[in-house]
Amino acid sequence: MLGDAPFTYGGEHCLVVSVDLPIVGHVIEATPELPYLCLRLELDSALLSEIIMEMRQRPMLLPPGPGIGLALATADLRDAATRLVRTLSNPRDVQVLAPMIEKEILYRLLTGEQAARLQQIALGASRMEQVSRAIVWIRENFDKPFSIEVVASEAGMSASSLHEHFKQVTSMSPLQYQKQLRLQEARRLILSQSADAATAGHRVGYDSPSQFSREYARLFGAPPLRDVARLKSDPDRFAEA
Repeated sequence: MLGDAPFTYGGEHCLVVSVDLPIVGHVIEATPELPYLCLRLELDSALLSEIIMEMRQRPMLLPPGPGIGLALATADLRDAATRLVRTLSNPRDVQVLAPMIEKEILYRLLTGEQAARLQQIALGASRMEQVSRAIVWIRENFDKPFSIEVVASEAGMSASSLHEHFKQVTSMSPLQYQKQLRLQEARRLILSQSADAATAGHRVGYDSPSQFSREYARLFGAPPLRDVARLKSDPDRFAEA
């Protein structure tokens, strides 16, 4: 989930994310016989640029929209991903073969449905770079109050331009993005550090416990205490959180 937008994908898909987004993940299919398995690969922009130059691929325009997209994972892409995982059983394979397989995976992605998004990451489109700077600043200061003007200055944009392009990339405003980060961190504190709701809310930047409880319930479907009790009573839901 990115905000209210769901992205449902399985073994036949790959998910490409071009900026740091406050995504909430939920495993909806898994059994002991067929467990949930995935491969996450950090995209190397320098290597992407190198491959694009080798391919002599002309830049593709990416229409305005969220910095996230689904694509079908071709048989060649799945094969390369499987071979990359297999190198983990041999340190020498990791050192010698893994870099070559990673390059193959990026090549497969650059010839697929998400090629424009990959090019955008590699070429560092100016607007995307500016929004990324804003995102980094908000993540580092999410527990403090801020104004759009301050974030816009950090990103090198006007306030109106930041608001427009930030929403295109993340599907939310900078303040909504901050709220998502605060509430996700508060939930983590309550679950993993046994913090009480008031303490968690205060640590992520809320001065009003009632406002924190309302916004928490709006995002997670129940107030903090009820949400945590529900998660801890159901190990499967706890694992997904």
